[in-house]
Amino acid sequence: MTQHPGTDPPSFTTTIKNIVDNNLFLKDTFCFPRGGGQPGDTGIISNSKVKRDFLETLPGEQISHPLSTAEGFSIGDTVDCQIDQIRRNKNTTMHTVQHIVSALANDLFHAETVGNQISEEYTRIDLLFPDRDKFIASDLEQSVNDVINSQKEVRIHNWDREKILSHEQMRHTKFMDRIPASITELRVVEISDIDLCPCGGTHVDNTSKLNHMNITNVKSKGSGKLRLSYNLNNR
Repeated sequence: MTQHPGTDPPSFTTTIKNIVDNNLFLKDTFCFPRGGGQPGDTGIISNSKVKRDFLETLPGEQISHPLSTAEGFSIGDTVDCQIDQIRRNKNTTMHTVQHIVSALANDLFHAETVGNQISEEYTRIDLLFPDRDKFIASDLEQSVNDVINSQKEVRIHNWDREKILSHEQMRHTKFMDRIPASITELRVVEISDIDLCPCGGTHVDNTSKLNHMNITNVKSKGSGKLRLSYNLNNR
């Protein structure tokens, strides 16, 4: 996440550390593994003999790069990995907009984001409201697009736990107790004047790189909860 930008990631060269079934484990990887509601990267991996598509990159103790077949690859091979830039760019813009939607839903309606699922074509967010009858979709949509138009910088920080938990503007820290104490620093994403929260996803560096958000559906998901779906004209 420090070596590759959120959008247009370049290819990288590494070696195969292990192969289990049809999953490649690389010495170094800059592919985003599925997590936090964001899909994992896909792309092409090749050595001097074969070139194959790799499927959605998956998390675990080591990051897995699944193939339909690992035939032609061996442990120790030098490989070139090309991340699918179009897929990554769509997921990155969707994820950045999700931060804005969640932050403004909280500011405008005191709603808490309790779930989200990002895809290339649409995103859904589950919001828990103290009073969902006060929610107005058009107000949220307009506020999000105003932020997108305002050219806000998106910054990445590495902060220790104490700074994160004590920061009065920090959002979404309820999960912190599930992260092992041995991890002393976390990655924090800041959208200037809008959002500040721990996050491992990929993001654009300025909201000017986002297209407008359109809320396409609002559905009840139980007491006080609404599920919003939106799409973007992704760049």
